[in-house]
Amino acid sequence: MLKGKSVPGIIPVFGKIKNYHLRGAFYMLLYIVICITPLFIAMAYTDLPARGFWMELSVALGFVGLTMLSLQFLLTARYRRITGPYGIDVILEFHRYISLVAIGFIIVHPLILFIKNSENLRLLLFWEAPLRAQMAVLATVSLILLAVLSLYRKQLNIKYETWKISHGILAVIALIGALGHVLGVGYYLALPWKQFFWGGMFMATLSLLFYIRIGKPLQLIKRVYIVDEVIPEKGKCWTLVFRPDGHSGMKFRPGQFVWLTLGNSPFAIEDHPFSLSSSAERRDKVAVTIKELGDFTSTIKYVKPGMPAYLEGPHGAFVPNRHYEAKSFVFIVGGVGITPVMSMLRTFADIKFQRNILLIYANNTIEDITFYEELEELKKKLDLTVVHVLTTPPEGWEGETGFVTPDLLDRHFPEDKEQRMYFLCGPPVMMNAVERALLKVKVPYENIEQEEFNLV
Repeated sequence: MLKGKSVPGIIPVFGKIKNYHLRGAFYMLLYIVICITPLFIAMAYTDLPARGFWMELSVALGFVGLTMLSLQFLLTARYRRITGPYGIDVILEFHRYISLVAIGFIIVHPLILFIKNSENLRLLLFWEAPLRAQMAVLATVSLILLAVLSLYRKQLNIKYETWKISHGILAVIALIGALGHVLGVGYYLALPWKQFFWGGMFMATLSLLFYIRIGKPLQLIKRVYIVDEVIPEKGKCWTLVFRPDGHSGMKFRPGQFVWLTLGNSPFAIEDHPFSLSSSAERRDKVAVTIKELGDFTSTIKYVKPGMPAYLEGPHGAFVPNRHYEAKSFVFIVGGVGITPVMSMLRTFADIKFQRNILLIYANNTIEDITFYEELEELKKKLDLTVVHVLTTPPEGWEGETGFVTPDLLDRHFPEDKEQRMYFLCGPPVMMNAVERALLKVKVPYENIEQEEFNLV
């Protein structure tokens, strides 16, 4: 049991843990059922003659691909009820990969038709083709563009805001084109109730888009925050401290993050995810710590106190709350990956958490160690051991150097390492290497939690 102050929400009851697992499994099953349901509806109550295996496979891939495409709007709507069991970072990663699968299904659909009957290639003559074929071409081209711009956004040097607008427009065009093609062909949708079903699915998808672009910002209008402080930190980081303006603030769990919009309007296209770095015990003031890494983050130092801000969230499952049964916690972080861990440590200090905590913190130089002084102070309040790992140490440095390796972990891990919970946060390359190192020193895979700073 936890010793010290008991705080509801910091350590949940076991029943809630079970609920997360069951809800996660339920959503996975529901996703599969929804994907294949339109296919069965299309095939139901029809006495149409069979058209051969390849033709039917082509149609099936088209129906399933269109349904999967529609569900992408739900995956990106940031419903905390849905993202809770997995974490929104996992949901968005799933969205990226499953979108490619959906696009692949939709592209393979006409390819099969072209291979089986070359006469169908005439449908690619856009201005001569019937409307249903034009809609199919429009949808397919939009999907290809959507995939290319998403996969190669950074290589093409496309700004995030530009990509976000084009991503939404192309997705809507693709959906309209695909639906127009399905209804235009009408081979399996001649019955009115089937057309009503597909029309209803289309309207539901558009309502999700409306919720994302209109509904969520409207909810934020009454929950404005004001920038209270702009604090420079080591490692080219800046901490923005917010105070709620006219409301009670945000209830969150340590390790979660928010989508931040700075300025007078929550309808701005520019919103970015940042981990909360403040204690979950302080609802009157919340903070995010941001490293200068890109166009937006490099402007944080120019933010002035008094600026309005909107915090959409909290999001994320990278929290210690789910693992109250762990004997202790081990945090392995790199660079700005310290921010969610600082929220945990500050919260632990506020609730007088008494279990042992090990922090392995990797940086390039000693000047890059964000929160260095505060970590030293936290060692006086918590049973906290901090191991700094530097790739470029100063002269006379007696600490760890290089990278986080299995040998380094062996030097600092206790014998009962299988009873501890491990939290990894940092650059993807580092996290992959650390995960391999943990498995090599026999840390159970189920004891490892990860969060990558790579959501957008």
